[in-house]
Amino acid sequence: MLDTWPLLKNSVFPGLQRKPLEILQVNLGYLCNQSCLHCHVNAGPNRKEAMTQTSIDDILALLQNSGIHTLDLTGGAPEMNPLFRNLVQQARALGKKVIDRCNLSILSEPGYEDLTDFLAAQQVEVVASLPCYLEDNVDGQRGKGVYQKSIDGLKKLNAAGYAKPGSGLTLNLVYNPLGPYLPPGQQTLEKDYKKFLLEHFDIHFNQLFTITNMPIARFGSTLLSQGKFEEYMNLLKDSMNLANIEGVMCKNQLSIDWQGYVYDCDFNQMLKLNLHHPEHGEKLHIRDLRDVDLSKLDIIVADHCFGCTAGQGSSCGGALD
Repeated sequence: MLDTWPLLKNSVFPGLQRKPLEILQVNLGYLCNQSCLHCHVNAGPNRKEAMTQTSIDDILALLQNSGIHTLDLTGGAPEMNPLFRNLVQQARALGKKVIDRCNLSILSEPGYEDLTDFLAAQQVEVVASLPCYLEDNVDGQRGKGVYQKSIDGLKKLNAAGYAKPGSGLTLNLVYNPLGPYLPPGQQTLEKDYKKFLLEHFDIHFNQLFTITNMPIARFGSTLLSQGKFEEYMNLLKDSMNLANIEGVMCKNQLSIDWQGYVYDCDFNQMLKLNLHHPEHGEKLHIRDLRDVDLSKLDIIVADHCFGCTAGQGSSCGGALD
């Protein structure tokens, strides 16, 4: 994995205007039970990085004294951090919406048998990765047997009330392209997903989010090794839709890494594009956020940002257009 990418040179992506902070996305660590080809955080079973209680306390203090309404938990598999459940419970007690970015297969892992019931009891919104509705494509991208575990996980979530009308339990799925191309139209693909999953497995979900693969970390390394990096970057640039600028997630969201440091988004986090304290220049930490005027800090942009504005656009909440 490279630390410096060709896309960081001579960026021509337009500047962005920051809005009030509403969403805090927190990476609880890089440990994961899977090693997916498209993973932009390079997560896997051998990663040791994990957020500690000190940073968890900093997060809760910020949530208690800010206008943040949503805590978005990611990883790795965020549920594998031993502090995951306590953080969820305390954030929900503060009245915050909590999102769990779940890979689905974790729901079948030994020691996590009661995870589905916990998520339902806490009314956690589940955003579940299912990069295709066909078995061969999913297993090819995520590993042999992952598709069936994902289907089992979706059935568990449905049985717990997720995606059931009136339950208040939201289950959204995430599609990632299987290669160096843009996602198809989100609404059309969502219909295909719903039809296939209902007819074959009697599975229900609320929405499908299509997310563009970012040319960084594991996926970026693959592009470089195949000689397709420049071609893919040109595709992103040539497909830019200026109308998507207004909806990019970095305007009202911040990303926090497992050590508590602050970034504009989790893609910038993987590229080590830290925000810095405006007064003493050190890397901005979550404990600093209560005393910093974020409106005075520029959003850091580079060529990978074209991935968020290409075609229909892409954010953690799916297409922007």
